[in-house]
Amino acid sequence: MRFRPLRSTTVPEAGTVVVSDPPATMRAVVYDAPGAADVLRLAEVPVPTPVLSEVLVRVVAAGVNPIDAKTRGGAGATAGIGSYPSTLGFDFSGVVVKAPYEAHPLPPGTEVYGMVPFPRSGGAYAEYAVVPTLSVARKPASLSHAEAAGVPLAALTAWGLVVETAHAHEGQRILIHAGSGGVGHFAVQLASYFGAHVTATGSAANLPWLRDLGASVAIDYATTRFEDVVADVDVVIDLVGNVHDDTGTRSLTVMRPGGLYVLVPTGGWPGYADAAAAAGMRATSYKVIPDGGVLATLARLLESGSIRVYLDRVFDLEEAAEAHRELERGHTRGKSVLRISDD
Repeated sequence: MRFRPLRSTTVPEAGTVVVSDPPATMRAVVYDAPGAADVLRLAEVPVPTPVLSEVLVRVVAAGVNPIDAKTRGGAGATAGIGSYPSTLGFDFSGVVVKAPYEAHPLPPGTEVYGMVPFPRSGGAYAEYAVVPTLSVARKPASLSHAEAAGVPLAALTAWGLVVETAHAHEGQRILIHAGSGGVGHFAVQLASYFGAHVTATGSAANLPWLRDLGASVAIDYATTRFEDVVADVDVVIDLVGNVHDDTGTRSLTVMRPGGLYVLVPTGGWPGYADAAAAAGMRATSYKVIPDGGVLATLARLLESGSIRVYLDRVFDLEEAAEAHRELERGHTRGKSVLRISDD
């Protein structure tokens, strides 16, 4: 019997790219203490070293998310940052440079997308990042790295909200607040894909787009009180909370008895659980789970065209501060990403 040799790390398979050993240092966006967007600066830092089951990835593009801005400002995931300077960034698209072992399913040269374990490690606003094997999957081949970098955190959050928490199904009535944002535009698509009747709130300019994504009803939050036109909702996915116009409190008035209210923004409404219980509703918050298996499923949905990612703007790495300022203005459609390096 002839045995097949283990996969070589020097000869790339079909669908991979040739990689070289990483340098000793890399460019990264860091900040020395929480503050406004101006605290972000470009620096030269050591390339991280993978251990155990981690892969080392050359980052081509990184997602920019509201949790990044909150953490930079001293909230969000700040409690997990052990020391400064710190590098932000949760999701990315790039190329594997080092794998844990020769027969690893993601060998060097494989194009991947996923989530880094920030803030326990350095983030994705850098030329290289270490990533747990279970938090990464092969990049959808039809997507550019910039497009793929806009997917992981937002789409995994939307999957957790719509599929794992709301259990979206035919005939279910789901109200999604801020449906045109990063998480929202995936949540609208997934809820529609699984057969739910979707109502989404957004700005007037985004209403036609929300309908195109799959919303049966799209409401301009600036001109229409959603409680005047919506009733008997089974699930509310609230990506706003009470930080704007008591959106959370008002949502409880449009739900059927025993309906499920899901709050996403950290600190968006501290008293949501008690208020929901008093109104006879169920309630939960939600935190994203970096799951490579779900990323692989999302990749298939993206490849088939069943869902799509929308990029509002692509910034260069040195424009990270401007990317944060733009995000905090609150009018981003879909996702913004940072271009870290060439493909």
